[in-house]
Amino acid sequence: MKVILSIKPVFAEKILDGSKRFEFRKCGFSITGVETVVIYATKPVGKVVGEFSIAEVHKDAPSRIWARTKKHAGINKRFFDQYYADRDTAYAIAVGTVTKYEEPVELASLGSDITPPQSYRYLRAPL
Repeated sequence: MKVILSIKPVFAEKILDGSKRFEFRKCGFSITGVETVVIYATKPVGKVVGEFSIAEVHKDAPSRIWARTKKHAGINKRFFDQYYADRDTAYAIAVGTVTKYEEPVELASLGSDITPPQSYRYLRAPL
């Protein structure tokens, strides 16, 4: 199963170029078996730019997640701490194999009812 994530363009590019090897989230997936993340780069890009396999999903206290991921987080500690302010649990999706699309894809090509997800959205159909 695939999931589509809305990711800011600067972070999407860092994932695609390999300098960001973790994608951080405040909540985990409610369904098991998610193997691939489809990257929707938010505005001003507004397109699906690639995907990556999920190597692992870490769930722990924010301080422990930072200690485990900081070398390849692609963000600084200040940004991380602001993102997880007042949170007891952090999720870090470890980026596996990355595929950058040669041409970004319009979100509408995934289906007429697909809109930019607030957090994530499951995709059952192949891209």
